[in-house]
Amino acid sequence: MWARARPTPPWCWCCASWARPTTAAEEGQARAMRRKLVLTPDLVALVERKVPQDHLPPDPDRVPMTEADYAEGVSRIIAQHGPGDIWVFAYGSLLWNPGFDFSERRTATLRGWHRAFCMKLSRFRGSPEQPGLMLGLDHGGSCKGEVYRISEASTVAELDKLLRREVPYRRLASAWRFVDVDIAGTKQKALTFYAGMRRDRFYVDLPIHAQAHMLARAAGFGGSGAAYLHYTVMKLEELGIHDSYLWELQHLVAAEIRALSGA
Repeated sequence: MWARARPTPPWCWCCASWARPTTAAEEGQARAMRRKLVLTPDLVALVERKVPQDHLPPDPDRVPMTEADYAEGVSRIIAQHGPGDIWVFAYGSLLWNPGFDFSERRTATLRGWHRAFCMKLSRFRGSPEQPGLMLGLDHGGSCKGEVYRISEASTVAELDKLLRREVPYRRLASAWRFVDVDIAGTKQKALTFYAGMRRDRFYVDLPIHAQAHMLARAAGFGGSGAAYLHYTVMKLEELGIHDSYLWELQHLVAAEIRALSGA
């Protein structure tokens, strides 16, 4: 009996060899190159500078969460959700640095919300002298991202990791909510962070050029706003998700950095 032949990879005429299959990351990078991603690692490096955390002045709005606060936060999320696995909707840095374990990940669409750099930062990726902006979800439009499934058996441990990553200060202890996302035509309740923060005193609604001005200059002990934008756009492209707002913003930030540095 003849053995079934393996499929032959396509011939690459430009290099006269058989083309190897590409990974999802490589395909995403290729898409970004075709779209001419201009906020390059070299430009991002021009913004990076470390601001020692211990040199920052005390801030009454930034009282750290305690062990008891995190335990209470986990309990509140589980109580509001009810029994079963918990899905987490990721739209920004959770896409490229989740920081917790999950059993499944799926592409999902959140309607009624859109990505926006709408929270002013004077810590982490900003400083009091040169504040930055944090990505959140604001009302209107739609947002495509991913959802991560946390199995019920590991809910307490993984939610604890997630809260420690997302919620550093008591003021932000309630900066989460459940939303309904669409996963391939099926509605699913999911946990997300920093959606609808208009009542927070650090909320800002800036024109996109003003956002670019801040992100091209802001850096802190957690890195720079330009790096955050770069990583987020690259990961979205890798996932086959094109966010026109972030794409325009990376063009503007790159132009700002070039103008500042003479690059």
